[in-house]
Amino acid sequence: MNTMQPLPLSISKRWQILQLETQTELLKTLRSPGFVIPSLAFPLMFYVFFGLLFNATGGQSGQAAKYMMATYAVFGAIGPALFSFGADVATDKDKGILSLKRVSPMPISSYFVARIITAMLFALVIILSLFFLGALFGQVVMFRSQWISTLIIVLFGTLPFCAIGLYIGLSVSAKAAPAVVNLIYLPMAFLSGLWVPIQLFPSGLELAANIFPAYHLAQLALAIQGNGLGAPWYLHAGILAAYTVVFLGLSIKQFKAIDNRY
Repeated sequence: MNTMQPLPLSISKRWQILQLETQTELLKTLRSPGFVIPSLAFPLMFYVFFGLLFNATGGQSGQAAKYMMATYAVFGAIGPALFSFGADVATDKDKGILSLKRVSPMPISSYFVARIITAMLFALVIILSLFFLGALFGQVVMFRSQWISTLIIVLFGTLPFCAIGLYIGLSVSAKAAPAVVNLIYLPMAFLSGLWVPIQLFPSGLELAANIFPAYHLAQLALAIQGNGLGAPWYLHAGILAAYTVVFLGLSIKQFKAIDNRY
């Protein structure tokens, strides 16, 4: 048996590998219209109906459009993160692609980081599209710092959902993964107040929303506008960080268990 260890890769070589892996993941994703079209179209379509047209017929100001622009940005951004890791990693695992990458000379971290970058790129397109619709048709007005802060918060707020999706992808089969992701994604989006303002919920549901990471990400985005419910930002950020750490730890444990089988 060959016991030689591969030579350590330089930083430049690692960067080249990450670039190639990201390009591959992005190209593979773009060749899946069943994922690309719903991921990009649904948040925009829902925002047009409920954030723009509904408010226009109700005679409300741009405040409602601004509020829902933030919540639909969260809804749109976390979808690609959950599905890219939940469904795609499960498929790669079942097809043996994940095991192949594990034994190849490339760092396995490049595979996961490339997926994070791909999910963030999709989130970026969705967020900027919602910004465009809100500013042009919803009379949304914010300071430049608020636009930039909202973009950064929601973009990097996808990380906990990447970790959750990764754990799902490593834990269930490729056939079950899309259903499991939907069972988590859609109820969480509704109960977190991403579709309907959380203030319209009964008090019990409003309190229960605190257990969902999507709620805390939405509150961070809304706080930038001055529309948050008043909890300190570090509480929301701390809960999101805790979700990331816990599910990343569970994913590492699950990955090692899969690795030990082969």
